[in-house]
Amino acid sequence: MNSRKIKTWAWVHKWSSLVCTVFMLLLCITGLPLIFHHEIGHLLGTEVEAPKMPADTPRASLDRILEVAKSKHPDRVVQFVSQPEDDDGLWFVTLTPTPAPTDDFKSVAVDARTAEVLAQPRFDEGFMYVMFKLHVDLFAGLPGKLFLGFMGLLLLVAIVSGVVLYAPFMRKLDFGTVRREKRPRLKWLDLHNLLGIVTLVWAFVVGGTGMINTWADLVIKYWQYDQLSALLAPYQGQPITPVAERGSVQKSLDAAYAQSPNSKLSFIAFPGTAFSSPHHTTVFLKGNEPFTSKLLQPVLVDAKTTEVTAAPKLPWYLTALLVSQPLHFGDYGGMPMQILWALLDIATIVVLGSGLYLWLKRGNSVPVPKAKTAGDDAKVAGGAQPVAVMKEARP
Repeated sequence: MNSRKIKTWAWVHKWSSLVCTVFMLLLCITGLPLIFHHEIGHLLGTEVEAPKMPADTPRASLDRILEVAKSKHPDRVVQFVSQPEDDDGLWFVTLTPTPAPTDDFKSVAVDARTAEVLAQPRFDEGFMYVMFKLHVDLFAGLPGKLFLGFMGLLLLVAIVSGVVLYAPFMRKLDFGTVRREKRPRLKWLDLHNLLGIVTLVWAFVVGGTGMINTWADLVIKYWQYDQLSALLAPYQGQPITPVAERGSVQKSLDAAYAQSPNSKLSFIAFPGTAFSSPHHTTVFLKGNEPFTSKLLQPVLVDAKTTEVTAAPKLPWYLTALLVSQPLHFGDYGGMPMQILWALLDIATIVVLGSGLYLWLKRGNSVPVPKAKTAGDDAKVAGGAQPVAVMKEARP
């Protein structure tokens, strides 16, 4: 590249990096404990576990489960019911004042065999809740999500521009070189660029999937408008099916299983909620394989008759959203994957922190004569401020 193109890419890299760095640091720091949220929950004693029973212990009817849970909060309606991925001996019932989306919810954990209430866990308080909210929306709801999504886009721009700048500034240095004998700023520069290029693919994948996840609310609303509206045309103008007129939820679940055998339950959304329609109990099933377990199959069951009315395939944009979530959190490969994700997360924190340090220390740069070779002081593109070091050494 000529010097003009290098300066243009350096400007793009500098400002995309500077704008997003602080927020990316926040996301990496808050994301680190979220990688191990199950393990931290067990350590803190906040995870609910079903008591051990023989595998052939009869299971209580789901209608009975809901009846018991609702007795704890009779003034609320059931929004969702689900089971943990690793424990089918539990039901988690979510109750809210209305079916509409809200942060005001109560959760009741019920034993799937005895229908006894085991706990009423609070998911809106404590250390992990603060980490989660900061990571997802900065406690700002949808605007916060979209803002973080824009920061994710800037991160991708910074990564691409850094890759473009990497070759011209590294052509006279061996890969992985860290010039320990040089000034501290140059040592940090080399470390910054080495870790940046090593974590390149991971940072791009996690940044890209994180950006996609911030669109979840909008994607779901579009799905309702794009596909559910056509399926619900026969019910147009009818109010939400009253609770007193609804059929058995257990029968609805059985009907969904009959429609999609060899599936497992992910969760059930009740009439009027964000993931359902005003007239259906929507059962979301998933596959048994590692990959298909992340893909959901919605089965719409008439809330009154408990008959399946539709089982539409998810559109590509919802599939992309579902696939992006396990890639983002690294929760599909067990503990080895979690450890790898944590190590890469820590390396990215070092990259971001060192990039910020390099920019703050840019005023301490000492100009170098043009005759000096690029191999002595060349900057790799991964830095947050490549232009400052270009004054020290030009390729």
